[in-house]
Amino acid sequence: MYERLHAHFGARDWWPGDSPFEIMVGAILTQNTNWKNVERAIDNLKRVGLLSLSAMSELSQDLLAEYIRPAGYYNIKAGRLRNFFHFINKEWDGDLDSFLQQPAAALREQLLSIKGIGPETADSMVLYAAGQPIFVVDAYTHRILIRHEIIDESFGYHEIQELFMDNLEEDTLLFNEYHALIVQVGKVYCKKSKPDCSHCPLAGLNGVERQQ
Repeated sequence: MYERLHAHFGARDWWPGDSPFEIMVGAILTQNTNWKNVERAIDNLKRVGLLSLSAMSELSQDLLAEYIRPAGYYNIKAGRLRNFFHFINKEWDGDLDSFLQQPAAALREQLLSIKGIGPETADSMVLYAAGQPIFVVDAYTHRILIRHEIIDESFGYHEIQELFMDNLEEDTLLFNEYHALIVQVGKVYCKKSKPDCSHCPLAGLNGVERQQ
């Protein structure tokens, strides 16, 4: 799968962001929306010089919600961002760098303890912001593996994650590229409805030509 996708799409250079903090904010904002909307929200914060832990921590929830409005569910996401900021400020005295230097397991556990951060968001932060090897699973991953009969509907997040991590070298760059490539093939070809299987670079994988 990886070789086919990489040959077709090339390196994805994902996740876009100028700092680990920006990546972590983006990981929360991208929940239930597309990246173009996240970019607009982040640009709003950058334009007024607020894209930092100290600056965003000072914003009221209502004002923060207005800045991130383009990302959708802005009131909910403002609350989740504030939960994240509060945790880093309280438990780590605002030292995000030290927080991210923890072992991946400890880092992941602490992220999951923050209300509003689930496995996909936490793992995105571990992989892309902390640069530690953990495989990120999303709806595209689930859909593609089911359609190619690699898993069945019973597989949950952790089982899919183990499938990749048990069979690949623990390599941050590999996990980074692989996840980004899965997202790309899911967006372009393996759509939820009306998938373009005939042109997909994974056509014929495992002998499966087309799945509706």
